[in-house]
Amino acid sequence: MHTISATLAAAVTEGLEAEFMYRCETNTPEPARSLLGLATTRIADGVALSVRNDPSGYWSKALGFGTREPVSAELIDRVLDFYRAQDSPRAAIQIAPSARPENWESILATRNLRPGTTLLKLACPIGEARPVGATNLRVGPVTESDAQEWASVIIGTFFGQPYEGLTDMYTALASHPDFHPFAVWDGSDIVAGASLFIDGELGHLNSGATLAGHRGQGAQSALIAARAEVAREAGCRWLVTEVAKPSSEGANPSLNNMLRAGLRVLYERQNVIWEGDSGGDVVAA
Repeated sequence: MHTISATLAAAVTEGLEAEFMYRCETNTPEPARSLLGLATTRIADGVALSVRNDPSGYWSKALGFGTREPVSAELIDRVLDFYRAQDSPRAAIQIAPSARPENWESILATRNLRPGTTLLKLACPIGEARPVGATNLRVGPVTESDAQEWASVIIGTFFGQPYEGLTDMYTALASHPDFHPFAVWDGSDIVAGASLFIDGELGHLNSGATLAGHRGQGAQSALIAARAEVAREAGCRWLVTEVAKPSSEGANPSLNNMLRAGLRVLYERQNVIWEGDSGGDVVAA
């Protein structure tokens, strides 16, 4: 990241995001797994995740490729074959720019893959994190008794409503040892939440969401500070995250919060979307 090559930086950050997504989805309990039509697999050095009945259209993703095995047409075909076998209606394929082969555009054109949203990957050494967590609201870790409310706030904020299967998936994270969920309370009500995923020396900041009526009160800055401290105590050397690329400068509060906390943009990654072999309108992911 600051001291290693762009290729290695991408391998670290993409691999961490892949493990976050993989463990999140594989931890989903029944009956939510069946309700969502959830299936996961490891392909080469990445993961492919299918949520056939995902009401949000977000959770079917393939990512983490290009570290040990080069990305190729054959690899992408293996990924697409998995989604076909799962009867998945769509999926996002996430390949870092440094891992794309020279014939990437040809691979996209011959497999009905279209551009999706662009994400910014950010990171910083833990010693350079400088989050400021000033808020008048209460901030603290989520217990199992808080987990369902916490999950409902996050899923409801991101996707418009707290969908049953997705809320169950997030509720289960409260008891997973690799996840450290945090919430912000206004009185007895959770009004914001976020999670820290730890994989070895890497801490992944994810799932930050605040109810509309409580934005602008420092909730997310406080959640970044709380999670950074837990990552530091756990021996993490890096903090890593990703946010949507804003359409105009200053338009993404999540990005602004991360930059103020000391994280820096490493690269942009544009997702590509597969919506079956017959084509159709592209939906961003």
